[in-house]
Amino acid sequence: MNHEQERAKERIATELERSRRRSNGLTIDALDDEGLLAQHSPLMSPLVWDLAHIGNYEEQWLLRAAGGREALRPDIDGLYDAFENPRADRVTLPLLRPEEAREYNDRVRKEVLDALDSADLGIPEQRGEPDGRRSLLGAGFVFHMVIQHEHQHDETMLATHQLREGVPVLLEDTGAVAALRPPVEEEAYVPGGPFTMGADDDPWAYDNERPSREVVLDPYWIDTRPVTNAAYQRFMEDGGYRDHRWWTLEGWEWRERTGAVAPAFWSPEGDGWSRRRFGRQEMVPSEEPVQHVNFHEASAYAAWAGKRLPSEAEWEKAARFDPETGLSRRYPWGDEEPRPRHANLGQRKLGPSPAGRHPDGASPLGVQQLIGDVWEWTSTTFTGYPGFRAFPYREYSEVFFDQGYKVLRGGSWATHPTAVRSTFRNWDHAIRRQIFSGFRCARDGEPA
Repeated sequence: MNHEQERAKERIATELERSRRRSNGLTIDALDDEGLLAQHSPLMSPLVWDLAHIGNYEEQWLLRAAGGREALRPDIDGLYDAFENPRADRVTLPLLRPEEAREYNDRVRKEVLDALDSADLGIPEQRGEPDGRRSLLGAGFVFHMVIQHEHQHDETMLATHQLREGVPVLLEDTGAVAALRPPVEEEAYVPGGPFTMGADDDPWAYDNERPSREVVLDPYWIDTRPVTNAAYQRFMEDGGYRDHRWWTLEGWEWRERTGAVAPAFWSPEGDGWSRRRFGRQEMVPSEEPVQHVNFHEASAYAAWAGKRLPSEAEWEKAARFDPETGLSRRYPWGDEEPRPRHANLGQRKLGPSPAGRHPDGASPLGVQQLIGDVWEWTSTTFTGYPGFRAFPYREYSEVFFDQGYKVLRGGSWATHPTAVRSTFRNWDHAIRRQIFSGFRCARDGEPA
């Protein structure tokens, strides 16, 4: 085995261990059996379902599909099939108990590490080839897929914790990582013309990020930072939730049906607003990006502000395009893996950083906090790129295409660094607010 494969396997083993440590920290290390077995919201699974699901997914892909090994627990495949069992129904299933789930996950992981030791990761990505001709093991793809899958469920479990009632159980590092340097300009100009959108040879990229292609956009302006709580409160104070002029028909129907008057988890507090955050009640910090707003709320704010939400392509160009070279970067700051100075990621802090906290993560066009802090709604409906090929299974993304799901970009404070990049695509229903979502605005126009 060459040194390149050795280094790749060492990183995979390290990331597998990190993801499991995080998963256990959100489940068996945080709550008792009662808390793990309970369904804290019909929107979410019992946490013990997520815990065993990540082990079952790992077994199916790393041991059976890629490793060619016999199934350890084929009897539980149906219980942990996300498409066969809606979240609201999972509490009624004969799930593994927390200790059983831990033991099962440990058994799977032991065999996975054994399989990794003998795996051949030397098959290169076939650039330009249809996804159907890619290899599960090529460049370690299937291991990367499983690592990202576990971190994605960790973020889902954090959303469950936010919905859970009871005393706080999660800790955070509240130390500052950089001086607060908000951008001088409120908007950045993005010149019209072509840029490369999507991924080809990124070994961590999912099928819906592929293939790359040239996209030509008209010039536009985009906010240099996400909309903050202070800015959003001005929309609220101006009657934004009462004025149907700012809302789409579907959005206004949602507002009327729910009676929403503020982001999720906010409550009136004297002359201001407080919020519930993982069991803590605190005043809403003015300079943090607003989160727990849905697509309809984001669209209404943008209309009130005389702007609009950026399209997915506009968001990606603002994040990746370097006007000096004409090239697209993996991250706004370049190709270097995310560090704390670049972005607020990985659950280090249980919420967004103030706007301007990560100036070293700005894009070449001067747009800040595109990665981390809050997922950002775009105006785009989720579908495949031209030339899309499902790999390795349709249920990851293709079954959601053209069903009205809206694309979110950039990751949140709860997203792990291995599970986000400038090409990564998230999607959800327009009404979702339990996710860690915010937004920034854009508008058409030439430079002044």
